[in-house]
Amino acid sequence: MEDPIIELEGLTKCYGSVKAVDNLYLKIDRGEIFGLLGPNGAGKTTTILMMLGLAEPSAGSARVCGVNATMHPIAVKQKVGYMPDSVGFYDDMTAFENLMYIARLNGIAGEEIEARTRETMELVGLGEEMHKKTSAYSRGMKQRLGLADVLIRDPEVIILDEPTLGIDPSGIKEFLSLIRRLSRQQGLTVLLSSHHLHQVQQVCDRVGIFVNGKLLVEGNIETLSRNLFGEESYVVVITAREALPSSWGPAEELRKLDAVRNVEVKESTIELSCREDITPDIVRFLVEQGMNITGVHKKEYGLDEIYHRYFENNLKNNTANGKFAGLFQRSFFKRSNTQ
Repeated sequence: MEDPIIELEGLTKCYGSVKAVDNLYLKIDRGEIFGLLGPNGAGKTTTILMMLGLAEPSAGSARVCGVNATMHPIAVKQKVGYMPDSVGFYDDMTAFENLMYIARLNGIAGEEIEARTRETMELVGLGEEMHKKTSAYSRGMKQRLGLADVLIRDPEVIILDEPTLGIDPSGIKEFLSLIRRLSRQQGLTVLLSSHHLHQVQQVCDRVGIFVNGKLLVEGNIETLSRNLFGEESYVVVITAREALPSSWGPAEELRKLDAVRNVEVKESTIELSCREDITPDIVRFLVEQGMNITGVHKKEYGLDEIYHRYFENNLKNNTANGKFAGLFQRSFFKRSNTQ
């Protein structure tokens, strides 16, 4: 059952003749982790600022937790925790002291502050480092402390803008696992803005690809894959012990299966494109044919493939957009593979 906690309707932001955000419609359900995916300059941060009531829309509306963010920004800030891509703390204070101070500013009762601060520091993995001054913290540790800053406010929604910047690969995995666990255990709604495709895919229930101020497509990975790849949504790769001739006879029998759309034989490998997952049927057929199978692998279309196919299908006939897509592709994938 749908239970939208974020509702953006026709949200638009213009700076002169430039539309930073262009007629954005989006609903995010309570308890969902939604990934807003796009390159720097796509309009993600501008959208977030309008959701927080920190920027006024040129048109449309943003409702968060049932509150109009433009008309009642303070009410929204009381329900939403926001972590920007770069967080700042008082360097001459320990992390524990910084978080205690934040707790006081947010009206947490005096008798609760110390225990709640300690609990939150433990939650984000900084329990053993809480009494160090933040000047000694690495960027990754400051990002964790930034998450603690968000969580200690006990928000209904948390918005994370490029949250994994500066965190090492093992730390990124732990950070994303923490986000998912918090969402599931506490019913937190998470909007994660990023240009790292593989990270977004790991943690998000749904994603939206946001480019040049427009939300081009949104949905879960399976839905996007099916919409874009249609009857070739599933790819099964079978590896045999011996090399197979290019005119291998059983390939024609495989092509006759209702779900199979294409069969390609390459030396000792058979690759089948299917409109549904019929891997057990394929394996059973090949075993009956006497094939000595050494491996079965199902390819999954991820965000990389979805991105490539989406722009290939939608921008190839538009020269200007095609140039933009090429620039976007180079910068986007370069950044997404840096961590």
